Amino acid sequence: MAVLSKIRERSMFLIIIIGLALFAFVLDPSTLGDFFNSSKVNEIGEIDGEAVSRQEFASELDSYKQQAGSNVSEMQAAKTVWDNIVRKKIYKKQLNEAGITIGEADVWQQIVNASFVQSNPDYQNEAGLFDEAKFKQFLANEKENKTQLWSQWSAYMNQVRDDAERNTFNSLVSAGLGASLKEGENEHLINNTKLSGQFVYVPYSSVSDSLVKIKKSEVEAYIKENEVDFKVDASRDLSFVKFEIVATAQDEAAMKSDIASLIGDFSKATDNGVFLSENGSDTGLDNEFQYKNFVNKEIADEIYTGNKNDIIGPYKDKGFFKLSKITEVIEMPDSVKASHILVPFVGAQRVAADITRTEEQAEKLADSILKVVQRRGSKFVSLAKEYSSDKSNSDKGGELDWFNYSRMTTAFRDFAFTNKKGAMEVVKTPFGFHIVKITDQKNKQKVLKLATYSRKIVASEATENNIYRNAEQFALEVSKGDNFFDTAKDNKYSAKPVVGIKVLDENVPGLGKERQIVSWAFGKDTKVGSFKRFDLDGSHVVATVTGVTEKGLMPVGKATGRVRPILLNKKKAAILAEKFNGSSLEDIAKANNITVKSGNDISLKTLILPGVGSEPKIVGAMYNAEINKVYKEIAGNRGVFAFKLTNKELPTALPNYETNRKRIVQTRKSSTFKVYEAIKKSSKIEDNRASMYSAN
Repeated sequence: MAVLSKIRERSMFLIIIIGLALFAFVLDPSTLGDFFNSSKVNEIGEIDGEAVSRQEFASELDSYKQQAGSNVSEMQAAKTVWDNIVRKKIYKKQLNEAGITIGEADVWQQIVNASFVQSNPDYQNEAGLFDEAKFKQFLANEKENKTQLWSQWSAYMNQVRDDAERNTFNSLVSAGLGASLKEGENEHLINNTKLSGQFVYVPYSSVSDSLVKIKKSEVEAYIKENEVDFKVDASRDLSFVKFEIVATAQDEAAMKSDIASLIGDFSKATDNGVFLSENGSDTGLDNEFQYKNFVNKEIADEIYTGNKNDIIGPYKDKGFFKLSKITEVIEMPDSVKASHILVPFVGAQRVAADITRTEEQAEKLADSILKVVQRRGSKFVSLAKEYSSDKSNSDKGGELDWFNYSRMTTAFRDFAFTNKKGAMEVVKTPFGFHIVKITDQKNKQKVLKLATYSRKIVASEATENNIYRNAEQFALEVSKGDNFFDTAKDNKYSAKPVVGIKVLDENVPGLGKERQIVSWAFGKDTKVGSFKRFDLDGSHVVATVTGVTEKGLMPVGKATGRVRPILLNKKKAAILAEKFNGSSLEDIAKANNITVKSGNDISLKTLILPGVGSEPKIVGAMYNAEINKVYKEIAGNRGVFAFKLTNKELPTALPNYETNRKRIVQTRKSSTFKVYEAIKKSSKIEDNRASMYSAN
């Protein structure tokens, strides 16, 4: 029923879209593209007056997704591509304004000088030297034939140009980020000047919040005065009720009984892999030995007291019902120490470029080495140093540290764990031929091979339909005008809030990656109070929009929590300032029933006041204060202060300040990205990607 609902919801939309497209095509085939690409719709953004077309964005998005593969989601890719386009256009504009152009010749020189181009035999002459004309002809042929390879080369050339523009811009910026010796001297002075003084401090917390009233108009005025700090993107607040499709106790009992009926046939099966496959096991045959500490603790004792061909279960484990058949029982150590000599061959994994021997030659050499060490074990160390390609331990005579069963590649592991101490053999792995010597083993114990039939615990069809009906009934009650939250409460459902979802988000807290819900929330017909049922993987969700924030200044209601503490402290500072009467710190302290505090070694480097914490404004004021003069009514982070500077100890002058100057230069040059971010912030950027990813 839930699946049919999904089809019903989407079928009419698809029919309308297909119908309109076909109608446009019948009228005029050339208008089909225009139907989806009108002049207005075709732009998804603008950067300092330069439009970004859908075609440009889609082309770069497609290229990026091909490179990234399945490692990124659609929205992650869209963000990366947009950021790249913005960066590229900003750099280009900055260079144009500076009168600098990255020409075709610049790009071409970087390409032909690339090592992978110079060393490619396809672009070399008979003497084995790079032939530029040959390379040009190759590109011309690919371009003329419009091959996939030409598309890749074209993208690479564009990337070279973009990188050149970025590097040129950063180089120009870096060239201007020098520093003088005087700046080095000032840095030394500021960081190493030590201040001593006395102060009194009355914390804001000494004034009760109830004595201070904050008006809505004051919050609004503060927001307008500090617009830069309160600019926000469009966002939506949601609440949702989730109806999880989970198996009931009756479903689990039925599954367990069904699986138990397989015990007889499983016991008689001679090919366990075939049995698992033919009977619909959700997991295949595992041929690894199992240690007791890796098996489900609730069933481990029963399994490890069993014998070969015993069947244990059905039992519940990690969301599955399982039947386990013991197929092999042996004693094995849990750790092994071994030495090896690795003889690789051409085609083996991680093989060095200078290896030229064939697989047959490598096997023959390994067999020869084995015969030598079998006759004279003392030769193992010297032969490992001479022949082993595993340089990580060849200097130690091929000795490996202790390793457990899961660490080594399969063939190496099987030999090391199933043979006795002292055994030596040639073992082939994907890395080559190993001459392996088992030098020690410890903690021998019983281990098993298990053929395990598994079936994931899922809700029955009847249960799934019942859950669907519950979600549908809840949505129906809300559609009749009933309050979303009252209806949820009456039905004992939990309504979960989601605050501040952005238009290009894909993750909904509490639900995971559910882009369809975000897209709906930003649809042009969706407003506060709108609701919808969504059929998700493993659940049904009924969501409602509880708040709409448009792009611009943060609404007063949302900003109040952030602004109110600021305004509270501001008003408390005014109240406390009235108590700072008196010409001395002692008089002020007495009037406020507090003591005068002292502080030594205070500096602008740390901005810490002893016993108080970080107070940049107060420390800054002390640095510029006159000795023994009382300063009062200064509002800090934690309260209102009065202070007197008693000593200002300047640092010892240095012979020169070149080291300080170089440090300033290095810090500045490593922060060119801040220059870009500043230019980006001052650029006029209109981002309309939401039009591609929102409903309606």
